[in-house]
Amino acid sequence: MIITNDIFKTAKKLIKKAKIKKILFDPYEFNLAQYIKLTKNISCKFIQKPHFLKHKRAIKCENEIELIKKAMQKTRAGFKDIKKLFSLGIDEIELNYKSKHILTNKGRYQLSFQPITAIDKNSAKPHAKPDNTKYQKKSLVLVDAGIKYKRYCSDRTETFINKKDKLQQKVYDIVQKAQQKVISKLRAGDKASSVDKIARDVIEKAGFGKYFVHSLGHGVGLDIHEYPVLSQKSKDIIQNNMIFSVEPGIYLPGKFGVRIEDCVVVQDGKAVVL
Repeated sequence: MIITNDIFKTAKKLIKKAKIKKILFDPYEFNLAQYIKLTKNISCKFIQKPHFLKHKRAIKCENEIELIKKAMQKTRAGFKDIKKLFSLGIDEIELNYKSKHILTNKGRYQLSFQPITAIDKNSAKPHAKPDNTKYQKKSLVLVDAGIKYKRYCSDRTETFINKKDKLQQKVYDIVQKAQQKVISKLRAGDKASSVDKIARDVIEKAGFGKYFVHSLGHGVGLDIHEYPVLSQKSKDIIQNNMIFSVEPGIYLPGKFGVRIEDCVVVQDGKAVVL
Protein backbone atom coordinates (compact mmCIF):
# COMPACT_ATOMS: atom_id res chain seq x y z
CA MET A 1 0.00 0.00 0.00
CA ILE A 2 1.22 3.48 -0.89
CA ILE A 3 0.04 6.49 1.11
CA THR A 4 0.42 9.85 -0.60
CA ASN A 5 -0.99 13.36 -0.49
CA ASP A 6 -0.34 13.84 -4.23
CA ILE A 7 -1.58 10.85 -6.18
CA PHE A 8 -0.52 12.23 -9.58
CA LYS A 9 3.05 13.02 -8.49
CA THR A 10 3.40 9.58 -6.97
CA ALA A 11 1.85 7.90 -10.03
CA LYS A 12 4.36 9.63 -12.32
CA LYS A 13 7.26 8.43 -10.17
CA LEU A 14 5.97 4.86 -10.33
CA ILE A 15 5.48 5.06 -14.11
CA LYS A 16 9.03 6.31 -14.61
CA LYS A 17 10.52 3.78 -12.20
CA ALA A 18 8.75 0.88 -13.92
CA LYS A 19 9.61 2.32 -17.38
CA ILE A 20 6.01 1.94 -18.52
CA LYS A 21 5.60 2.94 -22.17
CA LYS A 22 1.82 2.83 -22.61
CA ILE A 23 -1.15 3.28 -20.29
CA LEU A 24 -4.83 2.91 -21.08
CA PHE A 25 -7.10 5.45 -19.40
CA ASP A 26 -10.78 6.26 -19.31
CA PRO A 27 -11.28 9.88 -20.44
CA TYR A 28 -14.55 10.03 -18.52
CA GLU A 29 -12.68 9.43 -15.25
CA PHE A 30 -10.33 12.43 -15.62
CA ASN A 31 -10.92 16.13 -15.93
CA LEU A 32 -8.61 18.23 -18.09
CA ALA A 33 -6.56 19.57 -15.18
CA GLN A 34 -5.88 16.05 -13.88
CA TYR A 35 -4.91 14.80 -17.34
CA ILE A 36 -2.44 17.64 -17.85
CA LYS A 37 -0.90 17.10 -14.43
CA LEU A 38 -0.45 13.37 -15.00
CA THR A 39 0.92 13.54 -18.55
CA LYS A 40 3.17 16.60 -18.28
CA ASN A 41 6.93 15.93 -18.66
CA ILE A 42 6.56 12.16 -19.00
CA SER A 43 7.41 9.99 -21.99
CA CYS A 44 4.70 7.38 -21.38
CA LYS A 45 1.95 7.27 -24.04
CA PHE A 46 -1.59 7.61 -22.73
CA ILE A 47 -4.26 5.88 -24.82
CA GLN A 48 -7.95 6.72 -24.43
CA LYS A 49 -10.36 3.81 -24.02
CA PRO A 50 -13.74 4.96 -22.72
CA HIS A 51 -15.31 2.91 -19.90
CA PHE A 52 -12.85 0.01 -20.22
CA LEU A 53 -12.50 -0.38 -16.44
CA LYS A 54 -16.26 -0.31 -15.95
CA HIS A 55 -16.67 -3.06 -18.52
CA LYS A 56 -14.04 -5.14 -16.69
CA ARG A 57 -15.84 -4.55 -13.41
CA ALA A 58 -19.09 -5.87 -14.87
CA ILE A 59 -17.77 -9.42 -14.36
CA LYS A 60 -17.56 -10.14 -10.65
CA CYS A 61 -15.21 -12.57 -8.89
CA GLU A 62 -16.49 -15.04 -6.28
CA ASN A 63 -15.55 -12.78 -3.37
CA GLU A 64 -17.41 -9.83 -4.87
CA ILE A 65 -20.50 -11.97 -5.43
CA GLU A 66 -20.47 -13.06 -1.77
CA LEU A 67 -20.10 -9.47 -0.53
CA ILE A 68 -23.01 -8.21 -2.65
CA LYS A 69 -25.08 -11.22 -1.57
CA LYS A 70 -24.38 -10.28 2.06
CA ALA A 71 -25.34 -6.67 1.36
CA MET A 72 -28.62 -7.83 -0.19
CA GLN A 73 -29.38 -10.09 2.78
CA LYS A 74 -28.88 -7.22 5.23
CA THR A 75 -31.01 -4.93 3.07
CA ARG A 76 -33.82 -7.49 2.89
CA ALA A 77 -33.77 -7.83 6.67
CA GLY A 78 -33.91 -4.05 6.96
CA PHE A 79 -37.01 -3.89 4.78
CA LYS A 80 -38.86 -6.14 7.23
CA ASP A 81 -38.18 -3.63 9.99
CA ILE A 82 -39.04 -0.66 7.77
CA LYS A 83 -42.50 -2.16 7.22
CA LYS A 84 -43.03 -2.01 10.99
CA LEU A 85 -42.70 1.78 10.78
CA PHE A 86 -45.92 2.12 8.76
CA SER A 87 -48.45 3.76 11.06
CA LEU A 88 -51.22 6.31 10.75
CA GLY A 89 -49.88 9.85 10.46
CA ILE A 90 -46.22 9.08 9.76
CA ASP A 91 -45.10 11.13 6.77
CA GLU A 92 -42.52 10.37 4.07
CA ILE A 93 -39.83 12.54 5.65
CA GLU A 94 -40.01 10.78 9.01
CA LEU A 95 -40.30 7.39 7.31
CA ASN A 96 -37.22 8.19 5.24
CA TYR A 97 -35.20 9.29 8.26
CA LYS A 98 -36.11 6.23 10.31
CA SER A 99 -35.50 3.91 7.34
CA LYS A 100 -31.93 5.20 7.06
CA HIS A 101 -31.41 4.49 10.76
CA ILE A 102 -32.61 0.90 10.27
CA LEU A 103 -30.71 0.23 7.05
CA THR A 104 -27.38 1.54 8.30
CA ASN A 105 -27.79 -0.50 11.49
CA LYS A 106 -27.37 2.67 13.57
CA GLY A 107 -24.53 3.94 11.42
CA ARG A 108 -22.53 0.74 10.98
CA TYR A 109 -23.05 0.75 7.21
CA GLN A 110 -23.21 3.42 4.54
CA LEU A 111 -26.19 3.78 2.24
CA SER A 112 -25.79 2.88 -1.43
CA PHE A 113 -27.93 5.92 -2.25
CA GLN A 114 -30.57 8.10 -0.64
CA PRO A 115 -33.63 5.88 -0.06
CA ILE A 116 -36.96 6.45 -1.74
CA THR A 117 -39.95 6.24 0.63
CA ALA A 118 -42.99 7.18 -1.45
CA ILE A 119 -46.58 7.01 -0.27
CA ASP A 120 -49.67 6.79 -2.52
CA LYS A 121 -49.55 9.35 -5.39
CA ASN A 122 -45.84 10.04 -4.88
CA SER A 123 -45.04 6.41 -5.68
CA ALA A 124 -46.01 7.19 -9.28
CA LYS A 125 -42.76 9.21 -9.50
CA PRO A 126 -39.89 6.76 -10.13
CA HIS A 127 -37.39 8.99 -8.28
CA ALA A 128 -39.71 10.54 -5.71
CA LYS A 129 -38.30 12.84 -3.02
CA PRO A 130 -39.81 12.57 0.49
CA ASP A 131 -42.36 15.21 1.46
CA ASN A 132 -45.12 15.68 4.02
CA THR A 133 -47.46 13.07 2.49
CA LYS A 134 -48.81 10.97 5.36
CA TYR A 135 -49.51 7.28 5.66
CA GLN A 136 -53.22 6.47 5.78
CA LYS A 137 -55.07 3.28 6.65
CA LYS A 138 -55.17 2.04 3.03
CA SER A 139 -51.93 3.60 1.77
CA LEU A 140 -49.52 2.08 -0.73
CA VAL A 141 -45.83 2.53 0.11
CA LEU A 142 -42.88 2.11 -2.27
CA VAL A 143 -39.45 1.73 -0.67
CA ASP A 144 -36.25 1.69 -2.76
CA ALA A 145 -33.02 1.42 -0.78
CA GLY A 146 -29.66 -0.26 -0.32
CA ILE A 147 -26.53 -0.34 1.80
CA LYS A 148 -22.81 -0.81 1.28
CA TYR A 149 -21.22 -3.87 2.83
CA LYS A 150 -17.42 -3.77 2.74
CA ARG A 151 -17.72 -1.14 -0.04
CA TYR A 152 -20.13 -3.21 -2.21
CA CYS A 153 -23.64 -1.94 -2.89
CA SER A 154 -27.07 -3.50 -2.67
CA ASP A 155 -30.25 -2.25 -4.35
CA ARG A 156 -33.79 -3.36 -3.64
CA THR A 157 -37.32 -2.06 -4.13
CA GLU A 158 -40.46 -3.37 -2.50
CA THR A 159 -43.98 -2.00 -2.97
CA PHE A 160 -46.37 -2.57 -0.09
CA ILE A 161 -49.87 -2.46 -1.54
CA ASN A 162 -53.36 -2.39 -0.10
CA LYS A 163 -54.38 -5.89 -1.14
CA LYS A 164 -58.06 -4.98 -0.95
CA ASP A 165 -57.57 -2.39 -3.72
CA LYS A 166 -58.23 -4.34 -6.93
CA LEU A 167 -56.29 -1.99 -9.23
CA GLN A 168 -53.23 -2.00 -6.96
CA GLN A 169 -53.32 -5.79 -6.77
CA LYS A 170 -53.72 -6.07 -10.55
CA VAL A 171 -50.77 -3.79 -11.27
CA TYR A 172 -48.64 -5.51 -8.64
CA ASP A 173 -49.35 -8.93 -10.16
CA ILE A 174 -48.37 -7.70 -13.63
CA VAL A 175 -45.08 -6.21 -12.41
CA GLN A 176 -44.29 -9.33 -10.43
CA LYS A 177 -45.04 -11.52 -13.46
CA ALA A 178 -42.73 -9.39 -15.61
CA GLN A 179 -39.88 -9.67 -13.11
CA GLN A 180 -40.31 -13.41 -12.59
CA LYS A 181 -40.40 -14.05 -16.34
CA VAL A 182 -37.16 -12.13 -16.83
CA ILE A 183 -35.43 -14.06 -14.04
CA SER A 184 -36.59 -17.42 -15.38
CA LYS A 185 -35.93 -16.70 -19.06
CA LEU A 186 -32.69 -14.71 -19.26
CA ARG A 187 -29.53 -16.60 -20.24
CA ALA A 188 -25.86 -15.79 -20.53
CA GLY A 189 -25.24 -14.66 -24.11
CA ASP A 190 -28.54 -12.77 -24.37
CA LYS A 191 -28.55 -9.15 -25.45
CA ALA A 192 -29.39 -6.88 -22.53
CA SER A 193 -31.94 -5.17 -24.79
CA SER A 194 -33.66 -8.53 -25.35
CA VAL A 195 -33.87 -9.09 -21.59
CA ASP A 196 -35.46 -5.67 -21.19
CA LYS A 197 -37.96 -6.66 -23.88
CA ILE A 198 -39.06 -9.74 -21.91
CA ALA A 199 -40.41 -7.54 -19.12
CA ARG A 200 -41.69 -4.83 -21.45
CA ASP A 201 -43.70 -7.35 -23.48
CA VAL A 202 -45.48 -8.64 -20.36
CA ILE A 203 -46.41 -5.13 -19.27
CA GLU A 204 -47.43 -4.00 -22.77
CA LYS A 205 -49.60 -7.09 -23.27
CA ALA A 206 -51.41 -6.20 -20.04
CA GLY A 207 -52.15 -2.73 -21.42
CA PHE A 208 -49.74 -0.74 -19.25
CA GLY A 209 -46.80 -0.38 -21.65
CA LYS A 210 -46.68 3.42 -21.64
CA TYR A 211 -46.46 3.40 -17.85
CA PHE A 212 -43.18 1.46 -17.76
CA VAL A 213 -41.02 4.56 -18.10
CA HIS A 214 -37.46 3.46 -17.32
CA SER A 215 -35.00 0.72 -18.22
CA LEU A 216 -35.25 -2.73 -16.69
CA GLY A 217 -32.06 -2.65 -14.67
CA HIS A 218 -28.38 -1.85 -14.17
CA GLY A 219 -25.21 -3.44 -12.90
CA VAL A 220 -24.41 -3.20 -9.19
CA GLY A 221 -21.00 -3.38 -7.52
CA LEU A 222 -18.63 -0.86 -5.98
CA ASP A 223 -20.96 1.74 -7.51
CA ILE A 224 -24.73 1.59 -7.42
CA HIS A 225 -24.89 1.98 -11.21
CA GLU A 226 -22.47 -0.12 -13.22
CA TYR A 227 -22.50 -2.21 -16.38
CA PRO A 228 -24.41 -3.94 -17.83
CA VAL A 229 -27.27 -1.60 -18.68
CA LEU A 230 -30.55 -3.42 -19.31
CA SER A 231 -32.45 -1.08 -21.57
CA GLN A 232 -34.12 -1.00 -24.97
CA LYS A 233 -31.04 0.55 -26.60
CA SER A 234 -28.32 -1.30 -24.69
CA LYS A 235 -25.60 -3.09 -26.64
CA ASP A 236 -24.36 -5.04 -23.62
CA ILE A 237 -24.31 -8.84 -23.61
CA ILE A 238 -25.29 -10.80 -20.50
CA GLN A 239 -22.39 -12.90 -19.19
CA ASN A 240 -21.73 -15.25 -16.30
CA ASN A 241 -20.82 -13.55 -13.00
CA MET A 242 -22.56 -10.31 -13.90
CA ILE A 243 -24.69 -8.83 -11.13
CA PHE A 244 -27.53 -6.47 -11.97
CA SER A 245 -30.93 -5.29 -10.82
CA VAL A 246 -34.20 -6.49 -12.35
CA GLU A 247 -36.74 -3.76 -11.59
CA PRO A 248 -39.81 -3.50 -13.81
CA GLY A 249 -42.38 -0.91 -12.81
CA ILE A 250 -45.74 0.60 -13.66
CA TYR A 251 -46.46 4.22 -12.71
CA LEU A 252 -49.99 5.60 -12.93
CA PRO A 253 -49.80 9.42 -12.62
CA GLY A 254 -51.98 10.83 -9.86
CA LYS A 255 -52.71 7.34 -8.50
CA PHE A 256 -49.75 5.18 -7.52
CA GLY A 257 -46.71 3.31 -8.79
CA VAL A 258 -45.48 -0.25 -8.34
CA ARG A 259 -41.87 -1.32 -8.71
CA ILE A 260 -40.36 -4.65 -7.68
CA GLU A 261 -36.58 -4.90 -7.66
CA ASP A 262 -34.08 -7.59 -6.78
CA CYS A 263 -30.46 -8.09 -7.72
CA VAL A 264 -29.44 -11.26 -9.55
CA VAL A 265 -26.16 -12.91 -10.42
CA VAL A 266 -25.74 -14.93 -13.62
CA GLN A 267 -24.26 -18.33 -12.77
CA ASP A 268 -24.11 -21.40 -15.00
CA GLY A 269 -25.87 -19.31 -17.62
CA LYS A 270 -28.95 -18.53 -15.51
CA ALA A 271 -30.12 -15.81 -13.12
CA VAL A 272 -29.95 -16.45 -9.38
CA VAL A 273 -31.61 -14.00 -6.99
CA LEU A 274 -29.16 -12.69 -4.40
